[in-house]
Amino acid sequence: MSNSCDPLALTTAINTLAVAIAETLSDDDLSLTAAMLTQLGDTLATIAVQRDVCKDPSERV
Repeated sequence: MSNSCDPLALTTAINTLAVAIAETLSDDDLSLTAAMLTQLGDTLATIAVQRDVCKDPSERV
């Protein structure tokens, strides 16, 4: 994933995925999926921050 430096391509891909997922789900299932993916994103962000905080100070960028 380190080669994904094109923010326009990344946002386009994410938008396309969202549309594909949304067209197959009911409103209730879409709401639940959105909540689950939000929690997943928040948890991944927490893990990323914790990893950075727990690094040896000489390893931080």
